[in-house]
Amino acid sequence: MRILIVKLSSLGDVVHAMPAVQDLRAALPQAQVDWVVEKGFAPLVTRCEGVATTVACELRRWRKAPLATSTRAEWRAFRELLRSRAYDAVLDLQGLTKSGLVARVARLAPGGKRYALGNRTEGSSYEAPTRWLADVAIDIEPRVHAVQRSRELCARALGYPVPPGLRFGLRAQAPTDGPGRAVCLVHGTSRADKCWPEAHWVALGQRLLTRGFTIGLPHGSEAERERSERIAAELGGGAQVWPRLELGALADRLASCAGVVGVDSGLSHIAVALDLPHVQIYNFDTAWRTGPLDALRQRAVYAQPTPSVDAVWQAWQAVEAVGPAP
Repeated sequence: MRILIVKLSSLGDVVHAMPAVQDLRAALPQAQVDWVVEKGFAPLVTRCEGVATTVACELRRWRKAPLATSTRAEWRAFRELLRSRAYDAVLDLQGLTKSGLVARVARLAPGGKRYALGNRTEGSSYEAPTRWLADVAIDIEPRVHAVQRSRELCARALGYPVPPGLRFGLRAQAPTDGPGRAVCLVHGTSRADKCWPEAHWVALGQRLLTRGFTIGLPHGSEAERERSERIAAELGGGAQVWPRLELGALADRLASCAGVVGVDSGLSHIAVALDLPHVQIYNFDTAWRTGPLDALRQRAVYAQPTPSVDAVWQAWQAVEAVGPAP
């Protein structure tokens, strides 16, 4: 049996779909699973256990110049690759028109079907054409965690129960001598209203330094690099601004850490997938939808307008006490 997952973006959404692959492979161990994803996120999908082939596309870039010669050539190559295999099931986990159209491009084996979300779930993007482009549209409970949404869609499409356990299956190459003493502070996010005040990061970093930790500061944009450098300057020699890394190398770097404190962002979701001690900071009451599901090793902290340093510190002490996964 050959199955195609269509989950194109964004970073957190891609991570949230990984447990569905682990469920699927456990229920159907002979199945071969391919995954279509935006090229920028492909290095992460290639590290997801159970994914045989990662099919990269660049819809975001192609839409900017749809009639360009290079765009047309790249689209033809992508289409030919996607149609070079016949799929018994195509699972659109995105719920958008663009993902529905990509699912339509894929070639079905005799008797194969395309499955998609049949309804909008609370707080998630959804476009009605996705159900019209599929052979089977599956309605999901409207108030559901993003991880569970993909798991339930796959399980109901392919006829197996959602297992009680949860695995992301994200592989990373951490050092063999165990976790380091660095705590990564994920301060960057795509939305300014999800940020935590810079002074709070400095205050938290100072507390971590007094506990013997070092501080790692990643960045994915020029503005985030500048913020990392300002925080590092305030913290002194115990803080290091990381170089900008592609996602695979960044996952390795995170895996070497003692833990992560971060805002609601893709990197924080990677930390969850790596089963690291982690505190996730929320300025909005949305942790029920995207936050960590392991209440022992990983915790969400929510307050408006933003959580206090004390609240985040108490959460960190709790997850630190539990320690890393065995």
